[in-house]
Amino acid sequence: MRALFVGGTVDNSELDIDGDEAPLNYPPSTGSGQSRYRLHHVGKHGDRAVYAVYGAPDLADAEVRRISEERDYARRFDAGSVDNVT
Repeated sequence: MRALFVGGTVDNSELDIDGDEAPLNYPPSTGSGQSRYRLHHVGKHGDRAVYAVYGAPDLADAEVRRISEERDYARRFDAGSVDNVT
């Protein structure tokens, strides 16, 4: 699964995530109290999650959605459905 980041210092960055389920926050745990990116939605191809969109801590859900649609992640990953997490 591919993790896609919207906003903050890693805006428009990507990385691979192992497993079938995206963690609710990225990084999953820092132990330092550092702000983490929050999972907003997951794009699926059939029953399989193919990408997860994470938004910066201070970014509104609507803004993350707008930017995701503008970047056209669903088409890029051939996602037939998008499950909202927030």
